[in-house]
Amino acid sequence: MLSPADDRNADEIAYWNGPGGRRWLERQQWQDALLAPVAEILLDRAAPRAGEVVLDIGCGCGATSFALAQRVVPNGRVLGIDVSEPLLARARQLAPPALPVEFVLSDATAYPFESARADLACSRFGVMFFADPARSFTNIRRGLRGGARLAFACWRQPRENPWLMVPLQQAYRHVPRLPEIGPEDPGPFSFADPHRVRRVLALAGFETIDLEPIDLTFDLSNGQGLDAAVDAAMGIGPASRALDGQPPALRAAAAESIRAALAQHQVGNAVSLSAALWLVTAASPSEGER
Repeated sequence: MLSPADDRNADEIAYWNGPGGRRWLERQQWQDALLAPVAEILLDRAAPRAGEVVLDIGCGCGATSFALAQRVVPNGRVLGIDVSEPLLARARQLAPPALPVEFVLSDATAYPFESARADLACSRFGVMFFADPARSFTNIRRGLRGGARLAFACWRQPRENPWLMVPLQQAYRHVPRLPEIGPEDPGPFSFADPHRVRRVLALAGFETIDLEPIDLTFDLSNGQGLDAAVDAAMGIGPASRALDGQPPALRAAAAESIRAALAQHQVGNAVSLSAALWLVTAASPSEGER
């Protein structure tokens, strides 16, 4: 049972313990491979060092937690925290023996982090779903020592991420649109506005805030051709939410439209589309400023 948790995060908690978690588990290896370049950049900017204590926020199935733990051995440790029980079950199953990593089922908004202990808080797309992000980051900062680092990846604007939006627009030719959400409502693009990111982190007490734009190209097929790309496009991201629960005939029609759109991006066995994210870094104030 997930505890403690902020009631305002209840919808996201239900989603990641329900359909969102199931879809992620079904594609865990594929998604870890797709997002490997992001993890590499994130770890480079976060610069975990031997002996450090690290918090991995929204750790999912543990890929980033394992990579962080490999860099803090022998005397460091990593605490991975997530709201999804099925994702954490997979993380514990995949954890290499003797690696200094622990997983906890909880909401980072309310979890009682050990005060002023960690050297680094890190997240690969795990921080955009908080109902009150300033409160969430304030709680995370309480777990950081003075001068500790924060580093996370979050998506930029939808229009800059055709790898997600091309399938969604094709799905909308056949199924109803998802409910409109505001630019600051919890969701994958809630940190797209750099001014909001700076405002949230400043309110939470962080300083030396920096946003680095990162542009990547994702092969939706992972080198396995158009069929794999279509299957992936229908199984992740906003297109998967729009298609969830729709009748088979509508899903089949959407698949054909998505296939036609993705075919325009196919070169050999690769189906590549652009992706855009922010790599955000900040620091916890030194002891005299906290």
